[in-house]
Amino acid sequence: MHLVLFFIFGGLCVAGALNLLLQRHPINSALSLIVVMSSLAVLYLLLGAEFLAAAQVIVYSGAIMVLFTFVIMLLNAGREDRTHGSKAAYALGFPGAAILVSLLAYIFLSNSRELGSAELGAYIVSTGDLSNVLFRDLLLPFEVTSVLILVAILGAVALARKEEN
Repeated sequence: MHLVLFFIFGGLCVAGALNLLLQRHPINSALSLIVVMSSLAVLYLLLGAEFLAAAQVIVYSGAIMVLFTFVIMLLNAGREDRTHGSKAAYALGFPGAAILVSLLAYIFLSNSRELGSAELGAYIVSTGDLSNVLFRDLLLPFEVTSVLILVAILGAVALARKEEN
């Protein structure tokens, strides 16, 4: 059952990432990113990391994506112009992707017996231990990140504000 769920949500994650890249409207791209973040949360649940899954949903799918959509709407970003891309990217990208897919297929098919084993470590971190590390040892980077996000919001507001004549 875990393997089936992994393939379903892994495929959903990849499809959301491709949709993120191929969308023309920025809001649709942000919604695709929410699909990717939510799929990652389910993958974390499958690995037994419940706290990471909850943090993924609350922090990334919730707060950060609300911030992204707020900034996109504040800047009034419309439809983007399509470019044809560089010829060097087409000349190197497609053969490079084919080589990468072939290499990964060879690795997975030649080592198929070793890829299926995963074990938990001897020490499982509790939520209390994790919160002690986050809010005692790493409090300064945690707060600096909050201030940086606040500065980004203020910068977006300053850029989007129309000048009055």
